[in-house]
Amino acid sequence: MGKVYGAIDERLSKFIEQQVVFFVATAPLSSDGHVNVSPRGLPGTFAVLDSHTFAWLDVTGSGSETIAHLRENGRITVMFCAFDGRPNIVRLHGTGRVVTRYDPDFESLAQRFDDKPGARAVIVVDVHRVSDSCGWGVPLMSFEGHRDLLGPYFERKGTDGSADYRITKNRTSIDGLAAYDFDPAEPADA
Repeated sequence: MGKVYGAIDERLSKFIEQQVVFFVATAPLSSDGHVNVSPRGLPGTFAVLDSHTFAWLDVTGSGSETIAHLRENGRITVMFCAFDGRPNIVRLHGTGRVVTRYDPDFESLAQRFDDKPGARAVIVVDVHRVSDSCGWGVPLMSFEGHRDLLGPYFERKGTDGSADYRITKNRTSIDGLAAYDFDPAEPADA
């Protein structure tokens, strides 16, 4: 049976920290826009900041739907599932904001996480609803390890190459919303 909590308590925080993957759901305001669900799970990139706030280090990827949706309306839900041990699902509903690598607050927030090549922002979420449910329908799975692909890819690109990538691939969402358009307008080697 599901339960709603007033905050992220110590027990829920411990459960969250033990999960190796979480799922981020956002949507545009437009009814014909695309709902987005993204998996996240790079080690050292998620933190509960306090009982009503969490954040994660957002690394450059092939798209920027989450950023676009947060910029438009801020609505976000993050879900953690137990794939081993006692079954449980925790959902954190809230309002998110994007702190880009060019914002003054980025460095102080980014210090809470492992350094990751290609980091483009810290997503900070103010939580207004915390719930859990049984998770009986979630399969049992064994964790084999993290993929070591994203970090080396952006390490090879370097700072300028990562900015060029974001300029090319992260400016707008699939629905045409402004997404990660914080990098300089021209690629570094143009």
